[in-house]
Amino acid sequence: MTTDKPLDVFIVAGEESGDALAAGLMAELKALHPGEVRFRGVGGARMQAQGLASLFPMEDITAMGFAQVIGGLPRILRRMRETAEAIVATPPDVLVMVDAPDFTHRVAHKVRARLPKLPIVKYVAPTVWVWRPGRAKAMAPDFDRALALLPFEPEAMHALGGPPTTYVGHPLLGELERLRPNAEEAARRAAKPPVLLVLPGSRRTELARLGATFGEVLGLLRSHVPTFELVLPTLPRRRQQVEEMVAAWPVKPRIVVDENEKLAAFRSARAALAASGTVTLELALAGIPTVAAYRVPWLEGRIAPYIIKVKTAILPNLILGEPAVPEFLQWYIDPPAMAAQLARLIEGGDERESQLAAFKRLDAMLGEGGEPPSRRAARTVLETLGLSFRPVA
Repeated sequence: MTTDKPLDVFIVAGEESGDALAAGLMAELKALHPGEVRFRGVGGARMQAQGLASLFPMEDITAMGFAQVIGGLPRILRRMRETAEAIVATPPDVLVMVDAPDFTHRVAHKVRARLPKLPIVKYVAPTVWVWRPGRAKAMAPDFDRALALLPFEPEAMHALGGPPTTYVGHPLLGELERLRPNAEEAARRAAKPPVLLVLPGSRRTELARLGATFGEVLGLLRSHVPTFELVLPTLPRRRQQVEEMVAAWPVKPRIVVDENEKLAAFRSARAALAASGTVTLELALAGIPTVAAYRVPWLEGRIAPYIIKVKTAILPNLILGEPAVPEFLQWYIDPPAMAAQLARLIEGGDERESQLAAFKRLDAMLGEGGEPPSRRAARTVLETLGLSFRPVA
């Protein structure tokens, strides 16, 4: 493939997180490719800012849960057909499918059947190591390359018979400067009263399941640490629910919905109480010792051990292969023990230092300080096409 004609990239994302990942990839493709790059496909505002004219609103394929699919199935099937037809009608140089596996994998399968030589890349590798491992083998015929966010995923994908997979890094690695404190903020972390982050989840159901428990833990914490400054970052659309939730708490947090305020709190926080999720990795990268918890509905909790293939729900623990972050899950949620654990992390000592040391090892495993993840992803896409790229400082 020569560079005298524009590189034609068809790229599809179906979720907000995918829109952000795809936009970063698009920016880096433009920076690395020696010639012009043109984009077609489906995406949101961030991708459109990078030059994409979306075939239809990304929101049409965002809701892919069972309840949403029942009502929207005709629309989703129509969008699948439209996307596949647009690709086949004018074949691009490469097809990149970002996240949203329920939609993107089906479209990739349709396209591969009609354009068997078209290079197809998947960004992000699905969590086949957690559940439904058969998805890895099912992907292999339809994808030439998968891009992984976590360092153990290429080996896991290979072991399960999936497509060739390259670790490119988690997008949070691009946020380190905004997550980590300067000298003044580091001093605030060590000062009194300590700043404590409480992160009970971003979904309505998470807040409902964990809100009362987190309030109880914070009340019990006062017997160990009488005074602390409590900050609860949340999404603007969750503010009302959070305000209603904390009304019954014995300790009232300062609720923040602005992203910059949230990051400022991260840079000053001494410890955190958090729901399991990506936020636990965010806290680890910020160097904030954490106690994590999670609760699912009773039936899911009973079924989970039979279908979930991992022993931890905490991302830093999963990557490290060790229980660095104490986790209290489902039947084992214990507010007095959680409060005592949190107090020890705030006050300092071996448990706090052990967690901070684990976070340093996590940095090394993730490749902190190396090439930005979006650039690694763009480089891998170009290498998959057999293209050279120009150096970028």
